[in-house]
Amino acid sequence: MARAKKDPSAPKKPGRVKQIFNVFQMTRKTDPAVVWWMLLAFVGTIAIGLGIGYLVGHPIYVTVLCVPLGFMLALIIMARRAERAAFSQLAGQQGATLAALQNLRRGWSVEETPVAIDPRTQDMVFRAIGRPGVVLVSEGPLPRVSKLTEAQSKHVKRVLGENVPVIVLHAGDGDGQTPLIRISRVLSKKRPELSKTQVSEISKRLRALGGIKMPVPKGIDPTRMRPDRKAMRGR
Repeated sequence: MARAKKDPSAPKKPGRVKQIFNVFQMTRKTDPAVVWWMLLAFVGTIAIGLGIGYLVGHPIYVTVLCVPLGFMLALIIMARRAERAAFSQLAGQQGATLAALQNLRRGWSVEETPVAIDPRTQDMVFRAIGRPGVVLVSEGPLPRVSKLTEAQSKHVKRVLGENVPVIVLHAGDGDGQTPLIRISRVLSKKRPELSKTQVSEISKRLRALGGIKMPVPKGIDPTRMRPDRKAMRGR
């Protein structure tokens, strides 16, 4: 069977080195200090390696081994600060909570549209389903948005029953709220309560109920701000 020919007019994907450079450039615009942190990680690692090398009697050998390690640490720092820079740009935008939920790792089913919205205040509730249970994340000031999440929580329990865990988070930087950058980390630490089969069944059942169509906010997607892990490994 003949392979399909590539469209010569289609734009070429940038190489991994180019991708990392683009991430670095975008991060530096928002966070100029990233350059110094990366240099500190790289030079500091080599300096430590040099010191250990003198102690064991092989300074050059140990220092050479520390060069790729220092480079990796510099990339890790860049990735963390790139993620922070991306979320700082998304903060305050309508629908930014969805971008935070899309940053979850595999095993989660994230609704692409809000499941509830107040037409007067534009407060919203987004939903994700994973092994810890059904997660409802509100977007709007407390305590105003609490009524919206409470109504959705009751609705989910009425449809699925009381045995399915419902986790409620309020996105934001105020008291009682979870910053966008921490949402995926908080949920990743939750203990699994459901099987993978149950997650799939619950996702299909709730998705059949429908949602509210709404576009994702324009701006930088935090999931695309991270350097390619394969590129970081030199593959």
